[in-house]
Amino acid sequence: MIVPVELFAAAAAALGRTTDEVDLPDPATLGDLMDALGSRAAATADPANASAVLARCTYLVEGVATTDRDAPLTAGSAVDVLPPFSGG
Repeated sequence: MIVPVELFAAAAAALGRTTDEVDLPDPATLGDLMDALGSRAAATADPANASAVLARCTYLVEGVATTDRDAPLTAGSAVDVLPPFSGG
């Protein structure tokens, strides 16, 4: 199944893209997606940085933040990957 992913700020810079589509087995979990993104991070020019950035990110599934690697995903579940940020 295909899960669309939108990457923001440092996550997008680390992976070299702002959007992605990840093909996962059905059923799949957020942990499966995180592992797949980690594999993609390993293929970047700076894999240590990309992995570190992804490890600090917040993951939103259908607009809801979760840290539960067992959160189920369905085909087409929208996932946003947001690194820590600050503002003023």
